[in-house]
Amino acid sequence: MFRSIAYLVFCGCLINACVTDQPDQVDQLFKKYQDLNPGAAIMVIHHGEVVLSRSYGLADLERQIPVSDSSNFRLASTTKQFTAMAVLQLMDQNKLNFDTKLRSVFPEFPDYADPINYGQLLHHTAGLIDYEDLISDTAVVPVLDADVLVLLLGQDSTYFKPGTEYSYSNTGYSILALSVERLSGLSFSDYLKQNIFDPLQMNGSLAYVKDSPSFPNRALGYLVAADIISFSDQSMTSAVLGDGGIYSSLRDMYKWDQALYSTRLLSQTYLDSAFSPWLENYGCGWRIEDYRGKERISHTGSTCGFRSDYMRFPADGFSVIVLTNRREPGVQYLAEALTDIYLFKDK
Repeated sequence: MFRSIAYLVFCGCLINACVTDQPDQVDQLFKKYQDLNPGAAIMVIHHGEVVLSRSYGLADLERQIPVSDSSNFRLASTTKQFTAMAVLQLMDQNKLNFDTKLRSVFPEFPDYADPINYGQLLHHTAGLIDYEDLISDTAVVPVLDADVLVLLLGQDSTYFKPGTEYSYSNTGYSILALSVERLSGLSFSDYLKQNIFDPLQMNGSLAYVKDSPSFPNRALGYLVAADIISFSDQSMTSAVLGDGGIYSSLRDMYKWDQALYSTRLLSQTYLDSAFSPWLENYGCGWRIEDYRGKERISHTGSTCGFRSDYMRFPADGFSVIVLTNRREPGVQYLAEALTDIYLFKDK
């Protein structure tokens, strides 16, 4: 248990950008993340230039390690864009397509999965039962992606006829991660490293399982309630990788953001498909919405000790990244406030 007792300022540097002239307006937005509190790392990118890079608070309260632009935060559901990228890469290699049936990769699925295809899994229209609701109340060992498959094999139905409705599904993205493993012959973690992280030199990013070795600069998760700070880093579902298990930093997320303007990882055809919604405003790991008259492509992340928001306005070459190591509050309003300050500053 920890309490905030003093003031700490940390200035984060990235590439050639180190923000030393910190606008009071931004500092005020992130006031609760300062001092010796669980912190935040924020970045604003415009046409490839880092116009704001700032770090607040602590990544590790016990050791009093400050947040920096290399601190690795759990992305939670912001992970889904990486899982989708891996699947789209396999599509680009003709190993499957949007119409490929789930049972062609996992023939062990019961008959209820007959209609499900990979396009539905990517776009949350498959209707698979939420694995969180299937975990036993007496379970004490954290669930893995492989355990999600076992839970689904014991079911006999979906929530609705696949392809007819939208229902956000962590289950679907866990199955997508397992699909990457089965189709590539690599573990999901190794696939990401070899095909996404290493090519982009995202050297601090990884799909993390508790007690994984050699994980420097890891931010730990916390809960802040009534001014009491408690450790809240892992839950029963934290080891499920496909839906939310990736850790990354500002430094690495900048590289990811810039790669999405190119075909370094994926052909233009499949890259465009990632940002194309189906039944609802959801593409392949991305929400596609309107914000103040501009197209916004984004995703939020929420888990037991972390919150994140990453939003892009591709027509303006503009992105905002907010990473925090505390369970509450949500941070979309903070990302939108930064967007208003830097993208809509003349309006």
